Amino acid sequence: MRNYLSSALAALSMAGLLSAAGQVHAQSAPWPQQPLRWIVGFAPGGTADVLTRIAAGQLAEKLGQSVVVENRPGASGAIALQQAAQSAPKDIMLITVPGPIIYPRNEPEIGKELTPIMLLAEGPMVIVGPTKNKENTLKEVIGSAMAQPNAWSYATSGTGTSQHLAGELLNHSAKIELVQVPYKGGGQAVSDVVGAQVPLAILGPTPVLPHIRNHALKAYAVTTTYRLESLPNVPTVQEAGIPGYDASQWFAAATVKGVAPEHINRINELLAEIVKTPTFKDALDAAGMIAGKGSSSDLQTFLDQDRKKWADLIKATGLSVGH
Repeated sequence: MRNYLSSALAALSMAGLLSAAGQVHAQSAPWPQQPLRWIVGFAPGGTADVLTRIAAGQLAEKLGQSVVVENRPGASGAIALQQAAQSAPKDIMLITVPGPIIYPRNEPEIGKELTPIMLLAEGPMVIVGPTKNKENTLKEVIGSAMAQPNAWSYATSGTGTSQHLAGELLNHSAKIELVQVPYKGGGQAVSDVVGAQVPLAILGPTPVLPHIRNHALKAYAVTTTYRLESLPNVPTVQEAGIPGYDASQWFAAATVKGVAPEHINRINELLAEIVKTPTFKDALDAAGMIAGKGSSSDLQTFLDQDRKKWADLIKATGLSVGH
């Protein structure tokens, strides 16, 4: 299961990568004959990498030409973004972009240096705690955090990540002061929460599901407005008593400016078919995500709304994050 999930996650990452890097320079430009490049800004084995590789393999079959996945980890994906934006449009380089992206940054953005292609996948995070916690519901956790504000912290896979934002949104919405404990990855974070070294974690489903099923972690809530199929009895944060709360993690595909619109539309149409295939859907299910959809302009609208939402939170809370 772990090997399959790793492969599935790599495919999702690759599919997201395809979205940010590839473009063609003129509307009448011919489709390139050389292999397409799909960049992933994270190491092999993660969700983005697994999903990207699945998508890239199926895209290659549909196009009848190679799609080469390249991992360019580092600086929260900034290295991959820079490489994608500096590529010539005729190369149609693709890139997987993870989100939300909230901190001040100088690297290329979709809508500016990069052109949107499609939202590939979106999904919830899970708020969990060790079985040692006496609190059994999110409402009880919030009550304890109010009574003991210095005793509660939450683990994430890093500062500036979707998990970090979800925690700060919970703080703001519930009027509590949970302190973030950033880790270099979900696996390290889960280990310390299972061992009760940290009382809470907000992470993607992949690292926490096995421990929830083995009763090593309590699942308090999922962060989206809909429940997770693999955790049907776990409420949403809204259902747990925080009206209006909604936080998700996502992957999108983009390319550089100058790629011909017909090429962008072609890739969008093929990706829309790929995310509906059983192989890709199985990978999404394993990662606790749902398939994305929509046009290039739909993705841009989604990104604009997402950026505003988190920018408003940062302004309201004075949150300062960075690489």
